[in-house]
Amino acid sequence: MKSILRSGPVQSTLAFLIWAYMALIGRTNRWTVEGLDKVTPLWDGEEGIIAASWHSRILLLPVGWTRYMRHRAGSKGKLAIMISLSRDGEFVARAAEKLGLKVIRGSSGNKKKQNKNKGGAAAIRETGDLLGQGGAVCITVDGPRGPRQRASLGVALLAQRKNAKIVTYALASSPAHRFNSWDHFVLPFPFTKGAIVIGDIIDAPRDVPAEEIRLKVELALNAATQRAEELVGGTYEPPEPLAEETAS
Repeated sequence: MKSILRSGPVQSTLAFLIWAYMALIGRTNRWTVEGLDKVTPLWDGEEGIIAASWHSRILLLPVGWTRYMRHRAGSKGKLAIMISLSRDGEFVARAAEKLGLKVIRGSSGNKKKQNKNKGGAAAIRETGDLLGQGGAVCITVDGPRGPRQRASLGVALLAQRKNAKIVTYALASSPAHRFNSWDHFVLPFPFTKGAIVIGDIIDAPRDVPAEEIRLKVELALNAATQRAEELVGGTYEPPEPLAEETAS
């Protein structure tokens, strides 16, 4: 089965199906959008933009760009999205390219499997170069393996290093199917309700501890996600409990 999935024709077919499904969701769902005015002034600014979102919403991520932001991008040009080097990531990456996004392959790596190279260093370099030029990139800040809805420290460090703004970018669709995966992956259905919520814009000054910025991103993105679920009548799931929370 793995060898079949690695074949070029199969990967191209799956990428086409994912692209078609993403496009169908974007065009047929009834979208409610909140907070778009917050990000509009940033498009013409000199700072880079990091759009922070959750891994579970990856099939929804292109919608905000293709429907509501592409024509406003101005000097930012094409939005980039960071997607892991996994086999599943390959399908999504090809689909995202068909939707007009620039794809950066790699991830921050699995904290539990630090000996495995996930292309993180190269991806961070490419992302940093893009942000340094005033570009915009979407990052699933709890990827590639969680904990679910817990922002990684990497997004804060990257924003500090490149003087980038962090835009909390939440999406929801209802009804939808949630898989029993680490991220509770959301499979949106077409012809249903969808919501896009731009939450708080987080600054990342270098004289502020990165952990403080990371926590701000996590709290703001979860608040925006909860609001998005409210708009579609969905159910908000809180973040995965941390070990110390479980122990207490």
